Amino acid sequence: MSEKFTSVHYHSYLQLDKILDAQHPRSAQVEESVAHDEMLFIIMHQVYELWFKQIIHELESISLMFEDNLMDEVEILKAVTRLERIIEIQKLLIDQINVMETLTAMDFLDFRQYLFPASGFQSLQFRVVENLLGLKQEQRLTYNNLPYDVVFSETQKEVLERSIENKSLLTHVIEWLDRTPFLEFSKFSFLEAYKKAVERMIQKDKDAINASEILSEETKKQRLTMMGDTSTYFNAVFDPAQFEEMRNRGEVKFSYKAMLAALFIFLYRDEPILQQPYRLLSRLMDIEEMLTNWRNRHSQMVLRMIGRKTGTGGSSGHQYLKSTAQHHQIFTDLYQVATLLIPRSELPALPEELKQYLGFYFSSHEHVKE
Repeated sequence: MSEKFTSVHYHSYLQLDKILDAQHPRSAQVEESVAHDEMLFIIMHQVYELWFKQIIHELESISLMFEDNLMDEVEILKAVTRLERIIEIQKLLIDQINVMETLTAMDFLDFRQYLFPASGFQSLQFRVVENLLGLKQEQRLTYNNLPYDVVFSETQKEVLERSIENKSLLTHVIEWLDRTPFLEFSKFSFLEAYKKAVERMIQKDKDAINASEILSEETKKQRLTMMGDTSTYFNAVFDPAQFEEMRNRGEVKFSYKAMLAALFIFLYRDEPILQQPYRLLSRLMDIEEMLTNWRNRHSQMVLRMIGRKTGTGGSSGHQYLKSTAQHHQIFTDLYQVATLLIPRSELPALPEELKQYLGFYFSSHEHVKE
């Protein structure tokens, strides 16, 4: 029988000898007795690294789907499914912190001194995940005023370089949105129709505020001022030059056309052809949210475990981790779309020809053959 079809044993297939022999507490090497909770600490971080490996596996496969500017409906569904898998993994990563917190601050002190200068900052795979998603190098907080890759060997730096050589998922999504064909269709201009709808909506809101008998004049003034701030953001979308200035300042990452395409998809997401693209963009927002939640949850765990102490790797510990939750964000432009949404009642009507194109319409002359 060919070796290809020989039976395999559970133990050897999973290479459990390697996995189960990969926990070697440092406390046992330098003390007469092992610190009991160091085993949990090691296994927890090993499990994280295994899940990071799976996330990298999924992200690389999704990026391949975007190559050569080809992304059909079947591929979008497959990409959404894999993004949803990543989200479920992220939920596990967050929940896993509950297990870590069964390790108390005093328990941690039993072996913390043996960990220097090891640190989660040195997780190569997590940095690869960030790069594959699209975290910009200029966004990264410095590590003791040094580049983030200073903690890695030359071989590891090469791995990081390869992770940013190809297009990130963020770049793929922007280019995919740039190719959206529905913004100009025959005599219908989405931007022109949308602008008129926004003007009507804002005027209705202003009239409602001014007509209110409950609000004081001061409150009315404040609310109208706040509306002015919102309409200023709308104006940036109506003015490509103004939007490009925002992009140059780093306030947005999407191109002008990509932002309009995302807005179109969000507004008309009920149309059959746009349902999967909407799910794709929504799952990217979920990944961003889960990543931010994990960073915040992680920082709170560190605060609980070591207080304001410096991290074992030399970072500011809790403060550094808390800051990354705010600065290391990737798909924030999709959240900006919420500012631009208008009620369904105000949506510009689509031309019938475009609705048919978006709706999988079939000719009445076509019949299923018996």
